[in-house]
Amino acid sequence: MFPRPFRISPSSGMTDNTRASLLMLGSMGAFAFEDVFLKRAATALHPGQVMVMIGFVGALCFWAVAAAQGQPILTRRAFSRAALIRSLSEAGASMLYITALALLPLSINAALLQASPLVVTMGAAIFLREPVGWRRWSAILVGFAGVLIILRPGSEGFQAAGLLTLACVFILAARDLSTRMMPADIGTFQLTTWAYLALVPAGFALMYLGDVQIMPVDPSHWGDLIGALLTGLVGYWAVTAAMRVGDVSFVAPFRYSRLVFAVILAAIVFGERPDLWMYIGSTLIIGSGLYTFARERALRRTTLSKTLPQA
Repeated sequence: MFPRPFRISPSSGMTDNTRASLLMLGSMGAFAFEDVFLKRAATALHPGQVMVMIGFVGALCFWAVAAAQGQPILTRRAFSRAALIRSLSEAGASMLYITALALLPLSINAALLQASPLVVTMGAAIFLREPVGWRRWSAILVGFAGVLIILRPGSEGFQAAGLLTLACVFILAARDLSTRMMPADIGTFQLTTWAYLALVPAGFALMYLGDVQIMPVDPSHWGDLIGALLTGLVGYWAVTAAMRVGDVSFVAPFRYSRLVFAVILAAIVFGERPDLWMYIGSTLIIGSGLYTFARERALRRTTLSKTLPQA
C-alpha cells in the first residue's frame, strides 16, 4: 500500500519526526541504488532508451495507484500551465541527469545534485517573490562556490559533463517551484504519473538527437533496468511517506544523506575514490543547505509566534 497521512501514538516510543527521518534516510538510500542501476543501464544502452522503458513501466505503476485512489490521469488539468511546466521540467531534467550519469563518476554527480535546495530558494526569491534575507543569499553563494570547487573549470580536473548535472539542478528547481503553484486538490500520484509519462517522449527525443534506434536488451541488462524501476518506486514511496508524517523543515535536511549512500556505493560498485576537492566542495554545498533549512525553520517560528494571540 502507498502511504496515507497517519500519526504515531505516543506509546509507540517513536515520534512522527523520528519515523519520518528514518523513512527519508531509506528513500535516499533507495535513490542512491537507483542511480547505480541507472548508470549501469545507461552505459550499456542508450540513455534515451532507458528513459523510455523506465517512463513507460513507471507510469503504468503509478497510474494504477492513482486510479485506486480516484485520481484521474486523462484530464484537462494535466495540461494546465503549472502541470505542463512540472512535467516538462521533469522530462528535461531526466534527459540531462541520465546522460550525466553515463558520463560522470557517480559520486561527483550526486554531490552536484545536492545544490538543488539552494537553487529552489534562489528561484523562490526571484520568481515567487518570497523574502530571502542576506544570510540565505550568502549561504547560496557559498554553496555555488562549492559547486565550482567540484567542477574546477579551467583546470585539468574539469568535469565538463558536470555542467549537465548543474543544468539539471536548475530545471529541477523549476519543477519544484511549479509544484508549489499546483492546486492542493491535485493528487500526488497524478503528478507522478504525468511526470513518468513525460519521460517517454523525452526519451525518444534523446534517441533522435543521438541518431539511434531501439535496441534489443541483453538479458544481462534486465536486472539493472528492473532494479532501477523498483528502487525508484520504493524511494518515491518512502519520501512521500516521510513528507506526510513529519515536519518538512525537520525532515528535509535528511535528503543530504543521499550523497553518503552514493559515495559508499560508488566506491564498492565502480571503485571510485573522490579527491579532497570533491569533499571540500560537498561540505560547502551541504553546509550552506543545512544553514538555509535552519534559517527557514527559525523564520517560520518567528512568524508563527507573531501571529498567535498573546496571553
